[in-house]
Amino acid sequence: SCKVFFAKDPLKIVRAQGQYMFDEKGEKYLDCINNVAHVGHSHPYVIKAATKQMELLNTNSRFLHDNLVQFAQRLTATLPEKLSVCYFVNSGSEANDLALRLARQYHGHQDVITLE
Repeated sequence: SCKVFFAKDPLKIVRAQGQYMFDEKGEKYLDCINNVAHVGHSHPYVIKAATKQMELLNTNSRFLHDNLVQFAQRLTATLPEKLSVCYFVNSGSEANDLALRLARQYHGHQDVITLE
């Protein structure tokens, strides 16, 4: 049930920089699907910020940390008052799981419709 995007001639991507990905032979490909439009792969500012944080503490949102609260306050200050609660998750899968749990709790229904 899990399909490879390029079944006949699969790509083996080994690195990425900016908007490009590179295969094991050094061939360059324009990345149009990996959220690259935001900042690109290996963006120096993102690497610097991530490294700084990981040097301090590499954890997740299961543990309390002032940075989580400060970020939530900064984020909610830009939103309407009704959007005053933040849930921090690790991935799109966790976000989808949480969204389903919240919707089921709110509506009391278990059914889900999804697109293939």
